[in-house]
Amino acid sequence: MSTPFIYPILTLAQEDAPPRPPAATPTADQAATTGQPAGDPGTPQAKPPQGMPPFFFIIFAALIFMIIFSMSGQRKEKKKREALLTSLKKGDRIQTIGGILGTVVEVRDEHVVVKIDENTNTRVKLSRTAVQSVLQEKNE
Repeated sequence: MSTPFIYPILTLAQEDAPPRPPAATPTADQAATTGQPAGDPGTPQAKPPQGMPPFFFIIFAALIFMIIFSMSGQRKEKKKREALLTSLKKGDRIQTIGGILGTVVEVRDEHVVVKIDENTNTRVKLSRTAVQSVLQEKNE
């Protein structure tokens, strides 16, 4: 709806524009020295087709490298955690994901019984996956 109003304005602006001076066309001698083709400069010259710039290949390679690098880090962390959970034994001091500190009393297939209070002999049954780390005791 606004197009009919714009088109006459653009047409008028083009009609009011000053005429361009004709461009000088290089002769065959000038074309040989400057490397420009002889002929009418108003005709578009065909450019050779260009492939994808090497910049995109560099970005693509960096992206692939980052994905592989992050996957290998996750794999190492998973193996380390799995080794920690399989090496749990009676008497280990542990910290759970929730921050509970205690001593392992009993180790079962899927669960761990942890003693969290020495005075009242409070014991908690936890999933093995709730164990975050095994604490090292300082030898004094």
